[in-house]
Amino acid sequence: MELLERLNTAVEYIEEHLDKEIDYNRAAQIACCSTFHFQRIFSYIAGTPLSEYIRRRRMTAAAFEIQRSDIKIIDIALKYGYESPTSFNRAFQGVHGISPSSARAEGAVLKAYPRISFKISIKGDAEMNYKIETKEALRIVGVKEHLDMKAEDCFKRVPEFWAETTKSGKIDQLCPLIDKPPYGVLGVSIGNYEGQVFDYYIAVSTDKPLPQGMAEYEVPAGTWAIFECVGAMPNAMQELQKRIACEWLPTSGYEYANAPDIEVYPEGDLQSDSYRCEVWFPVIKNRS
Repeated sequence: MELLERLNTAVEYIEEHLDKEIDYNRAAQIACCSTFHFQRIFSYIAGTPLSEYIRRRRMTAAAFEIQRSDIKIIDIALKYGYESPTSFNRAFQGVHGISPSSARAEGAVLKAYPRISFKISIKGDAEMNYKIETKEALRIVGVKEHLDMKAEDCFKRVPEFWAETTKSGKIDQLCPLIDKPPYGVLGVSIGNYEGQVFDYYIAVSTDKPLPQGMAEYEVPAGTWAIFECVGAMPNAMQELQKRIACEWLPTSGYEYANAPDIEVYPEGDLQSDSYRCEVWFPVIKNRS
């Protein structure tokens, strides 16, 4: 429950700064988690990326001002953080389907996106098998992709990265290197906790020398909630991650730790409905 309360307080900060600069790091600090994890949790629970939520709320507020005042549209654009009429017009039309000037006409049809409020919702219609384990540090070796969280296209880009890595033959190069648990090919999300970007590794756990053209990283020792995932990839994994954030985390007595998320893919048919893998969520006990 503390997680939802902190998220609502972070939303209050965002609402108070719709006509000012919104500092993602400050919002994450209010929510007591990293910027990287704040954006992920917000997206999972709200069902929309944080940047899109802010854009919709700003355009909702801008529409109200356009209709009820004589303030110049350029001044309203500046108020909500748009330095040019062109960028404001593009954003406004993207939300409302009409130009800002057309919104002043009587009978203009506009969209309103209300302020979000996080509340607990316990479905209980499907079990989640998990265990809490503390792990020693592990070294991973593989290939990595640098992703910008503001683009918020991770659900699309990560499967593409897997497809490209498989096609290039690099996964076949990685598998013989596996000599330490967790046994399997790993998907590891390593956030930049002071910003809005992260590195995604396709890698293996190994003590063997670093192959040319690949990268390595040491995952620090920590505690993870390890969930079993059953189903065809990537949909089963993405759905489980959403359920963990929306259903398990708010009432678990744990919160997100500033450590990598790890997906563990053992050998098998990833497109099978019975394929089994794991997702490791880094956790710490609630501090309150």
